Amino acid sequence: MNKKVLHDISYGVYVVTTLDGERHVGCIANSVMQVTSSPATIAVSINRDNYTNGCIVKTGKFAISILSEKSSPKLIGTFGFKSGRDTDKFAGISYEFKDSLPVIMDSCGYILLRLINKMETATHTVFLGEVYDCEAFAGAGSAMTYAYYHKVIKGKSPKNAPTYQSDEEVPAAGSKKYKCRICGYIHKGKDINKNFICPVCGQGSEHFIREE
Repeated sequence: MNKKVLHDISYGVYVVTTLDGERHVGCIANSVMQVTSSPATIAVSINRDNYTNGCIVKTGKFAISILSEKSSPKLIGTFGFKSGRDTDKFAGISYEFKDSLPVIMDSCGYILLRLINKMETATHTVFLGEVYDCEAFAGAGSAMTYAYYHKVIKGKSPKNAPTYQSDEEVPAAGSKKYKCRICGYIHKGKDINKNFICPVCGQGSEHFIREE
């Protein structure tokens, strides 16, 4: 079985946010799909290990912020590679509250949803939400696709992503490769200097290791 064909399925990159009581939480998702138009209903897949998963169940509503190609890659590093259990992911992030839900301003726009149903798989919960508000931000540019994230930003899938594969392609042998121990981003070519910052998770050069 050649799982590489699964990479041909189209995905976007989103920040799904909700509440933990009065505290706001969120995570990266790439499996988001509109399943009906009237009423507008959206399905989103969230790993059960993600702290955001249980908070969506308790709160009964959630927001989806659609990242653009202009969005800072650090959003993916923060919301995709850190845990809301012990991290304030919104520190230093530009966001606003819409119906008490936090939405990311560095994005194409947002969608607010009421939880209407859910389905459990072996590792993920597929949440069904009915859209009750949404807005597009002017000048945001094109929505980021997962292909753009991999090919242009050179990012890796978080281990809790539905599309994660442990044997994701790495650069060809013979070139210098440095791997971020935090998010898995691989820098190839030039040596990394002490001022280098990971373009995905924002960590410094001390978190990179040389791979042969």
